[in-house]
Amino acid sequence: MKLQPPGSIAARLFFLAVILSFTILLIAGIVLSTLYQKNEEMSFDERLGVYLRALIVDLATPPSQSDTEERQNDPDKLGDPQFDLALSGWYWQITRLDGAEPQIRTSRSLFAAKLPKLADLGVPAGIGGARHGYAIGPDERRLRIVERIIDAGDQGIYLVQIAATTEELDQHIFSFELALSVTFLLLALALIGSTWLQLRYGLRPLRDLREGVVAIRRGEKERIEGSFPSDLAPLADELNLMIASNREVVERARTQVGNLAHALKTPLSVIVNEADGEQTNFAAKVREQALLMRDHVTYYLNRARAAVRAGTLGSATPIEPVVAAMQRTFGKIYRDRNLTFETDVPTSLKFKGEKQDLEEMIGNLVDNAQKWAVSTVTLRAEGELTNEDRKFLRITIDDDGPGLAAELRAEAIKRGRRLDETKPGSGLGLSIVTDLAALYGGALTLDVSPARGLRAQLRLPAA
Repeated sequence: MKLQPPGSIAARLFFLAVILSFTILLIAGIVLSTLYQKNEEMSFDERLGVYLRALIVDLATPPSQSDTEERQNDPDKLGDPQFDLALSGWYWQITRLDGAEPQIRTSRSLFAAKLPKLADLGVPAGIGGARHGYAIGPDERRLRIVERIIDAGDQGIYLVQIAATTEELDQHIFSFELALSVTFLLLALALIGSTWLQLRYGLRPLRDLREGVVAIRRGEKERIEGSFPSDLAPLADELNLMIASNREVVERARTQVGNLAHALKTPLSVIVNEADGEQTNFAAKVREQALLMRDHVTYYLNRARAAVRAGTLGSATPIEPVVAAMQRTFGKIYRDRNLTFETDVPTSLKFKGEKQDLEEMIGNLVDNAQKWAVSTVTLRAEGELTNEDRKFLRITIDDDGPGLAAELRAEAIKRGRRLDETKPGSGLGLSIVTDLAALYGGALTLDVSPARGLRAQLRLPAA
C-alpha cells in the first residue's frame, strides 16, 4: 500500500519530520545497541580470558613431584567457587588432543557433561588462534565460550575451553537497550513537539495571508492587511495590487455600460415619444418595436453589468435586509390584493455577489409569484450542506397560484417568453434571473409548491 502524505504544507513538513526523526533515531539506536553489545562481549571475553590464561599457565608449568598428586586430583585452582557448583553455568574443559584417544578433564560444575567445540560449530579462529562464540550448554542454557589450542611441548597438545552462561551479559544488554529505547522515545517526542512548534510559528504568516484572502472573498475586507516576513510581503503586496486593479477595471466597465445605456435609451425614448404623437398604424408599430428594443437593451446591458460584477472579489451581501426591503415594497404594490408575504431568512446568511444582482433576482421571482398568487407568497432562505469547495445557499419562493405544468416550466425561463399575455411584463423576468444565477455559478429551477402553485428555487454561492 502506497503511503500518501497529507495535503497541506504544514502537514507535509510535519509528516516528513516525523518519518525522518524516527528513521534517524532507529538507525542510531541500532548502531549504539550493536556497539554496546560488541563492547559487552569483549569485556565478557576478557573476563573469561583471565580464567583461560590461568588454565594455560597451569598446563604449561611442569608439576613438581611434591604437588603432582594434588594437581592431578584438583587441577583447577581458579579461585572461583562457581566452577565447583554443579551446572552453575561456569565451566572449564581441557582436552588432550595428541593421544590415541582424547583425554578430557572438566570442572566439577559440568557434572560429567561435555562442552561443545567451537571449531566443530564452524566458528573461525581469531588473532592468536583463539575462538569466541556461542553454544548451548549441558543444561540447555546459552553459553559464551572461549577456547584455544595450546602446545605444551612434552606436556602435550591441549584444547582449553572456558564457558559461562550469558544471562549476566544478556541482562546488561537488555538494560542498556531498554534505557536507550526510553531515552530515544522521549527524544523523538521532544523532536516532534519542537517540530510542531516550529511549523506552527514559522507558517503563521501563511495562515494570516490565507485568512486575509478569505476575508476579501467573503467581503469582510477590501485588502490584505498586516505585516508579513520579507519573503511573503511581496506576495501580499502583489495580491493587493491585483485586487485594486480588478476593482478599477470593474468600475471602468460599469461606467462604460452606464454610458452605453444612457446613449441608447435616450434615442429610443425620443422615438417612442414621437410615435405617441401619431395615431397611425405605422406609429403604433414603431412604438411597439421601440419599446421592445428598449426592453432588450435593458436586458443585455443588465446582463453585461452583472457579468462584470460576478467576477469581482470581496462582494458579500446579507440576504435578510434585501428580503425585508422587498417585503415592504411589494406590500405597497399589491396592497389592493391583500396578499400575505411570509419570509424566513437567517440574519447570518450572505450572498457572495453584488447587492443589485441579488435584488434583481429576488425581485423578479417575488414579483412573478405575487402576480399569480391567490393569497400567500412564502420566501425561505437556507444554507446548503455540501462537500464542495464552494458554499451555496438556497432561496425558495412558493405561491398558491395556478402553477405551471411540467412541460411549460422550461418555456417560462426562455428570454421574452410570456405564457399569459393578460399579465403585464415583457417576459424577461425569469430569463434575467436564470442568466444572473448562471453568471454566479448558480441555477434557477421551477417546481410545484406545497400549495400546488409554483415553486422557484434559486441556488447561489454563499459568502
